[in-house]
This record gives sequence, structure tokens and C-alpha cells, in this order.
Amino acid sequence: MERRSLLRAAVIGGTSAALGGTLWRGAAHAAPAQPGTGPYGALGSPDANGIRLPSGFTSRVIARSGQRVGSTSYTWHNAPDGGACYADGTGWIYVSNSEINPSGGASAVKFSSTGAITSAYRILSGTRQNCAGGKTPWNTWLSCEEVSLGYVYETDPWGTSAAVRRPAMGRFKHEAAAADPVRKVIYLTEDETNGRFYRFAPTTWGNLSSGTLQVMVAGSATSGSFTWTDVPDPDGSPTATRSQVSGSKSFSGGEGCHYANDTVWFTTKGDNRVWQLNLLNNTYELAYDDSLVNGTAPLTGVDNITGASSGDLFVAEDGGTMEICVITPDDVVASFLRIDGQSGSEITGPAFSPDGTRLYFSSQRGTTGSSSGGITYEVTGPFRS
Repeated sequence: MERRSLLRAAVIGGTSAALGGTLWRGAAHAAPAQPGTGPYGALGSPDANGIRLPSGFTSRVIARSGQRVGSTSYTWHNAPDGGACYADGTGWIYVSNSEINPSGGASAVKFSSTGAITSAYRILSGTRQNCAGGKTPWNTWLSCEEVSLGYVYETDPWGTSAAVRRPAMGRFKHEAAAADPVRKVIYLTEDETNGRFYRFAPTTWGNLSSGTLQVMVAGSATSGSFTWTDVPDPDGSPTATRSQVSGSKSFSGGEGCHYANDTVWFTTKGDNRVWQLNLLNNTYELAYDDSLVNGTAPLTGVDNITGASSGDLFVAEDGGTMEICVITPDDVVASFLRIDGQSGSEITGPAFSPDGTRLYFSSQRGTTGSSSGGITYEVTGPFRS
């Protein structure tokens, strides 16, 4: 589904709306939208897990850091972060990174067709600060190290094959990855205050052992055209990858990344923006910028991002008011859920089950504010299709 720029959007859950091509300020803007009038309605009172949800939705705790997952013997990792879901026969698997350094890695939880937890296990060990990542079309999980000269590791969600380091994808402070099967590339974000936006073109699609790392080249404006230029030295030493190509566009703290329908979206936490690259015509623009609505939009602290079959984007907050917000195809921005009593945490790893009826995510530090207090949740309900 094609998405218009949010510069023609309505902001729901705050006190501003926008019409006619720009986000208006002061007396010029349209009549204020009412809180809680997004596609799923108002948030209810906190449930037993401290989560405020729209009517018809329920939550459950899947795992807690340092505790066994369900009735399995596997102990869940600390600081759960980026995640993704994979079909597994009539059931599915949810994978989750561990953003600790050292000994980060990733784990997986397997579910039956009814949603019962059947097993949990490790899929990556011995790595550092695995933050976000991305799912490949060939059903592997790209787990990214958010450290200087960090690597991307390709992992097996079933835990059968050993994880493989993919140095050709560049060494930098990796955050997220998103696969584009049309152009046969993988987009990569960089979590630096002057980070870049990259794409990796494998020599052979489906094999990440070799290929070309490229960086986005564009002007300093918030919209315009862009091109891609090869990064001369992907290993980032002695010169950082972000400093190797003159004219490469700087982004303030790259975070989540999502691809769908010839469009890639990614978030930048330093300026609370969601960027949109239109890949058919090689142009970019802002899909969301909370500064243009005077800070009254519900979405602050943008971080991980995922999409639903409806075309809705779901954006998790790093802090803020501990919400996951939805951006609809007609550019409404609204709160979808909020976690109460966990202001020292952040929401991570949003991902939908293969049938789109369950949303998984984590509170990285839970109620304790510590990496050992992470909680992984599931929300079930009438998601739009």
C-alpha cells in the first residue's frame, strides 16, 4: 500500500492535526484531533501486566530475564531487544536479541498452533550488545552488534545451523536491517550521532558471504533525491565507514528499519523522526517528525519499527511514555499501547506472528530499570488486515 508523507497527516492523541501539504502551526492548523481516536480507539486502564490496550486486546507475559521460559528449562536472556517471527509448520517462532556487552547473542521461543510455548533455546552466543537486526526472505535472522566496528551475524531461528559472521556487510555500530527482495539488497542503519544509511548488495541473493556495501548520498535537506555510492573499505578501519564517502547523508542515531512495497522506512532517535525512501523514484522524505507538531504528537523516542499487513507501521518508543504507536497508511499517528510503571525502560522488538493476530515485543529493563529485569510480552486481538 502506498504511503503518503506525514506532512499531509493527522496527529491523533495530541492536540494538533495537519492538512493540505504541511504541518500547520498556531491558528493556521486544522481543528485539533481528539486523543484516543486512532484506528483502534482509546487505551483502556492498565491490565494485570500493567499494559494499557484498546478494547478487544489482551496481553500475556512470554518470558522474563533470568527466569525459565514457560515450562521449558531455558533461562531467558537479559536486555531483550530486536526481534522477528517465523512460520514453523502450524506454529511459529519469535527470536529476540540480547543487548548486553559482553555475551549478547540471541534466543528463540517456539509456539504451537494454539500459541502454547513448546520450547526455548539459544541461537547466537559470544557476541556483543546485539541490539536490533532483521529477517531475511530465506528465513534467517540478522543479529546486529551495536558497538564500534560491530558485525552482523546470520543466525538460524530453529537453532539447527551455527550462526555465521558476515563481515562483508560492513563493520560499524550496526542497529537494524531490512531485506528488499525486489532490488535484492539489505538496508542497514547505524546508531551514531552522525550515522549513515547503507545497503548491502550480495553477490548472490540469499548468500551474504560477499557483496558490495553502499551508502546513501544526498543533500542536507529533509527531502529530495538520493543515490548510492560504494563504501571503499567496509571493514571500517582505519577510517570509519561513515567518513569514507564525500556527500553521504548524515542521520542522527539510526534505529529501526522496515521494508514493504518499494518503500523503506527507518527511524532516527536523535531528532525523533521516521524517514521514508521511495525506491521507485529514488526520493526521500519525512514520514514523521514530532518537532513539526510542537511536541504534541503521541510518538516520542522513536526506536524499533515494524509493519502489519494492513500497511500500518508500529513504532516502539525508547523511553517517551513507553508506548507503541501506529502510523496508518492515511497518516494518522496514534497510541496503540502503553506500559505503565516502567519509565526506566524502553520498548523493543515489535514483531507480528505470521497470521498477524499476535504482536510480540519486550520491555528491555522492565520495572527494575536493569538489564536483568527484561520482560517479553504478547498482545492478541483484532489487528487490522
